[in-house]
Amino acid sequence: MKLTILALLFTALGWSQEVATPDVPKLQAEVQRNAKVLKDWANLGRYRADNATATTPAVVFMGDSITDGWGKKYGGQFFPGQPYLNRGIGGQTTPQMLIRFRPDVIAHHPKVVVILAGTNDIAGNTGPSTLEAIEDNLMSMVDLAHANGINVVFSAVMPVCDYIKPQTARRQPEQIIALNTWMKDYASKKGLVYLDYYTPMLDDTQMLKQELTYDGLHPNDAGYEIMVPLAEKAVAAALKLGTPRK
Repeated sequence: MKLTILALLFTALGWSQEVATPDVPKLQAEVQRNAKVLKDWANLGRYRADNATATTPAVVFMGDSITDGWGKKYGGQFFPGQPYLNRGIGGQTTPQMLIRFRPDVIAHHPKVVVILAGTNDIAGNTGPSTLEAIEDNLMSMVDLAHANGINVVFSAVMPVCDYIKPQTARRQPEQIIALNTWMKDYASKKGLVYLDYYTPMLDDTQMLKQELTYDGLHPNDAGYEIMVPLAEKAVAAALKLGTPRK
C-alpha cells in the first residue's frame, strides 16, 4: 500500500521511480582514496623515502600534477644532468604544500625553490578557497624559504581551455588572472623571480593553446617544451640573487 501511494506521488510530481544502480567498484575506490587522504592529508609519505636518500639539490620544484608529471608522463626527462629535485604531487593545493614545505623543500637546503601552485585551490580540490587564502599560503612558503636562505621563484598559474574537456567552470580564467597579477606584484616587492608560464601559452581567445595540452589543463610534450627554457631562465636569475631578505 505504501509503495503504491509513493508511486502515485512520484507520478503526480513527474518524478522518476527508477533508482540508479550504484557503481560499487567506483564507490569502493573512492572510499579507499578518502581513507588514504584522511591518514595523510598532505601526503607527507609520498617522498619520505626519497627525501632520506636525496643528495643536496640546487633547486627544488614544488607543485601539483603539472610539476609531478614533468618528465614522467610528458615533458621528456626532468632537466637531465641538472641538480634539480621534483617534489610535485598531483591534485594538491597550497595548504597541503605548505604542510610539506619543510620535509620536501627546506630539509634539502636548496638555493632556490620554484613554486607552481594555485590552480587546484581555485578548483576547490580540498574545499572552497579564496584568493586571499591562496595568497596567505604562498606568502607563508616565501617566509619559510627566506628564513632558511632559499630564494623563491613564483610560477604563474597556467591558462586552461575547454577545447578538449570542460575546465573553465572550475578554474575561472578571471581568478587565474587575478592570482597571477598578485604574484607578479608580490614578487616585485619581495625580491622574488616571477616565472610567466601564462602569457606564452595563450591563444587568440585568451585560452590555453589546444596544441599545448592533452586535456585543457595539463601540458603535453609541446607544452613542456615551452616551459623548460622559461624555467631555466627563471632559475638562473634566482641563483644570481643574494641572500634573500627575511
